[in-house]
Amino acid sequence: MSTTGTSHGTGFAPVQYLICLRGIAWREALRFLHQRERFISALVRPLVWLFIFAAGFRQILGVSIIPPYETYVLYEVYVTPGLMAMIQLFNGMQSSLSMVYDREMGNMRMLLVSPFPRWFLLVGKLLASTVVSLSQVYAYLVVAGLWGVEAPVWGYVTVLPALALTGMMLGALGMLLSSVIRQLENFAGVMNFVIFPMFFASSALYPLWLVQQSSPVVYTICRLNPFTYAVELIRFALYCKIDWLSLAVVAAMTIVFTTGAIVAYDPARGLMSRRGGG
Repeated sequence: MSTTGTSHGTGFAPVQYLICLRGIAWREALRFLHQRERFISALVRPLVWLFIFAAGFRQILGVSIIPPYETYVLYEVYVTPGLMAMIQLFNGMQSSLSMVYDREMGNMRMLLVSPFPRWFLLVGKLLASTVVSLSQVYAYLVVAGLWGVEAPVWGYVTVLPALALTGMMLGALGMLLSSVIRQLENFAGVMNFVIFPMFFASSALYPLWLVQQSSPVVYTICRLNPFTYAVELIRFALYCKIDWLSLAVVAAMTIVFTTGAIVAYDPARGLMSRRGGG
């Protein structure tokens, strides 16, 4: 292939990278549109918490005035950022499930033998998966708004960068997990040992000061859980504020998980090379 007019050392022009990225994004969008149950299930889980659990916990779990809130808030208001992050967490795992399925069916091989750099293909899929999670989160916010759970108007805009970053982190985690899941049937185990501990051992459902009062050990686990910082980053951004610690942790973990996934899918160094590729 002629390298005239192409980027140095790659053999591809920027427009060719954009065409490849568009193809990856279009494939992910078609998969999402054809799996309507995936969209419905993504909304059912958080809405169950919002409509049923929040109604019961409202009377027994008071939320004091803690940042970013400037007054007392109802439990359903407090739990909404955690439910938004939950949607992205499950989407990241669904993305990993699709990669395991593609590997079993042989579709992954067609993607990974592309002449484009493997890291670009993986990052492109990660970006496409994040865009899908954003559509799910905003659909949830529409329903939550009809239920009376509202944030500042500008918060729906300022939360977008936070959602993009947390979606990248959780999607990269799912991609990394897909490199170590050998069979589709093992995904249920990942659900039990990764998703639920991350979700429940975080600030998604209850303030950490309550956890600290009841169990210092669990509080420490929550503080070490990157999902906690994803929730807090979304919570502050939804109220037009920045939690700098959460931003730093989420950005760092996004880099760690993405790098780990790229290395794991590298046929020369990663786990996939020891399993016959994809």
